[in-house]
Amino acid sequence: MSLLLLLGAGFSNWAADLPIARQLFDFAIEPFGPKEERLLARIRATKANWDTSHPGKQAEQFIAHAVAAGGAYRDLVLWYVQRRLVAPFIFQEGHVGRIRRHVLQIDERSRAKGRPGIVETAKFLELARPDGIITLNYDMLVEYALGARGFHYGAPNQVLSGRGPYPVSQFINPVQLRGTLPLLKLHGSISWDERGEFADGRRGLSGRALIVAPVPEKIPPPELAHVWRAARSLLRATTRIVAFGVAFNPYDEAVLALLGEAHPDAALLIDPYPKTAAAQRVWPSARIVAIPPPPDGDGAIREWLHGAGA
Repeated sequence: MSLLLLLGAGFSNWAADLPIARQLFDFAIEPFGPKEERLLARIRATKANWDTSHPGKQAEQFIAHAVAAGGAYRDLVLWYVQRRLVAPFIFQEGHVGRIRRHVLQIDERSRAKGRPGIVETAKFLELARPDGIITLNYDMLVEYALGARGFHYGAPNQVLSGRGPYPVSQFINPVQLRGTLPLLKLHGSISWDERGEFADGRRGLSGRALIVAPVPEKIPPPELAHVWRAARSLLRATTRIVAFGVAFNPYDEAVLALLGEAHPDAALLIDPYPKTAAAQRVWPSARIVAIPPPPDGDGAIREWLHGAGA
């Protein structure tokens, strides 16, 4: 019997207060230097102008408009989206007389402790003990929580690009993913680009990460085809699914079709506002139960995982 954990934006919002789509443009970024100050001023003005001329429209529609427009407009908006998600995991330190900026690396245990959501994510994963994880999120909460020995991106023993974690004695050693738990990121990651996967979210600083933009109709690029193939195999093998913070939006047709490849006996929706009917359409033969997130749902979630839902 295999248990699949499916993570949506609601999970990262619960764990680390990372924004869901409608909250993305809260501009909760501390700019690093004049260049980022100018970029933030531009995106604030651009979004304000859009809101004035498109009252009542959603953030995803604004992003879709920018992506369709292309050029500098597209680059600015995608930079902001990625930069917003990497913001809580940036730290600054003095080095040879200069203040330098770093993004949290996988396995930087001492620095990870004070960052939002990592401890909460680790505790939930320990409770759930899934056989595989599929996530719709770009962030690295799961990677930070599990460490390099706790997961792989579909192929065990993959060596990530970039340096290893601090301290300096480990600085030059690369990060190798030695875990047995597959972590499949359907919409890409702030730690990926067209060249491969990296040990931190630095791709998100430049806005050049390999992600599927958060627009109403998400179409994965060819570079993510192998992730979707691996997810399809995982879904077909699962008998129970825990969907935490998944919206089941009807316009996410590609994702819903992929999720429909699974035929679980039971599914648990962890969400304060669960989309039970939508989930039932995706998995018509599953017994679906909805429970609020921890801490309110702690006991019921534990019982489902290790009792009635087993």
